[in-house]
Amino acid sequence: MLAVVERIPSGRVMSYGAIADYLADRSGRASARLVGTIMSRYGGPVPWHRVVNNAGRVVPGHELEAMARLIGEATPMRNGRVDMKRAMWWPDEA
Repeated sequence: MLAVVERIPSGRVMSYGAIADYLADRSGRASARLVGTIMSRYGGPVPWHRVVNNAGRVVPGHELEAMARLIGEATPMRNGRVDMKRAMWWPDEA
């Protein structure tokens, strides 16, 4: 799972649910909550700020740092959140 997060390009994001859906074929289940748990325990070394909820909100408790990093990467924003239509990335994209 962390390998997927490492592949998210600068300026793009994935939601917890999208990561779970992408990995469901390999793991046999899709759990956005499990992705969140893994990210909170082991996600420090990966670009954790590029994982947001499906509404484009950043990780709770680290909002200021996550937003600063996303803005620094020119991630598309709208109304104080990530613009999911423009910023969403899928691992199979070229």
